[in-house]
Amino acid sequence: MSPVLDTAFLPPQDREEVVRHAVWESVVAVDIDHPVPAKDIAVRIGLGTFGPLRVCSARATAVTVRRTERLARVDEEPLVFLGLQMAGTSLVVQNGRECLLGPGDFAVYESVAPYTLLFDEGVDHHFFRLPRAALALPERLLRDVTAITLGPGNPLARLASTYFTQLAAHDELQRGAHAEAVVEPSIELLRAVLTSWHGDSRRAREPLEATLSLRITHWIRTHLADTDLSAARIAAAHGISVRHLYAVLSRSGISLGDWIRARRLAECRRELAGPNARLRTVAATGRRWGFVDATHFSKVFKRAYGISPREWRDQNGPGGPRFPG
Repeated sequence: MSPVLDTAFLPPQDREEVVRHAVWESVVAVDIDHPVPAKDIAVRIGLGTFGPLRVCSARATAVTVRRTERLARVDEEPLVFLGLQMAGTSLVVQNGRECLLGPGDFAVYESVAPYTLLFDEGVDHHFFRLPRAALALPERLLRDVTAITLGPGNPLARLASTYFTQLAAHDELQRGAHAEAVVEPSIELLRAVLTSWHGDSRRAREPLEATLSLRITHWIRTHLADTDLSAARIAAAHGISVRHLYAVLSRSGISLGDWIRARRLAECRRELAGPNARLRTVAATGRRWGFVDATHFSKVFKRAYGISPREWRDQNGPGGPRFPG
């Protein structure tokens, strides 16, 4: 994520005001207290946007952030925040509750009620912001789940933590059709976490099913190189039958075998044109991505791209010493 603010390039006397202005403009109006001298204030902020979903990734020295009663009464669109802790700890206080966040934990809080965020150890955090209306959840339910630690101990929260961490880290997802494609699944996944924690199984089932295809394809992408990748293993990882797996993917227009093959070929194509392409044989590259038979690999690669994998490497890979084959 490209930084939009780095106080290292600012005079010390300007840092506090510039940070406050940047947060007010890009996130929400809050009071910010830096417990260190101006010369020691260090803040680095990056922003990303996915339709109505905005992410602010921040690293900073110790700070306390307060949304006061006065600021919470400001006449603006009600917002919901998801604060995801990456390292160290922080404290979230709202609606008479407080929760401690460790690495991988997250909590939600709202703009319409006062809150306090304490980062005594410094900030390493992703802040996601979306309109409260986008979640389409009752106000009472949201109040009940604010300032609650949601983390690795909860399987669904663990999934959401991994997902939102990846979302914040990949700049390419913020462009064009990719950005629009992740909006609805992101919102539905958050809805699923909050409604299931609240015990509202009726509201939880729909978002879980709605995001199942996305979660399956994301899981497959992270296991593309596994030699034992199979429909049975994929289904088991998501607690569904193989029949249900095929039905879910079919509704998204995905043929499992073809989809996996296409992604594996794309990884091979990328590696064969990369800086280390000549450090291993073409056949070894194919095996690395699940193509055990070298002849079959060459055939499907040429069918997909109109050129053999060796020819592709020779035309697009870097020069220098070659690994035979």
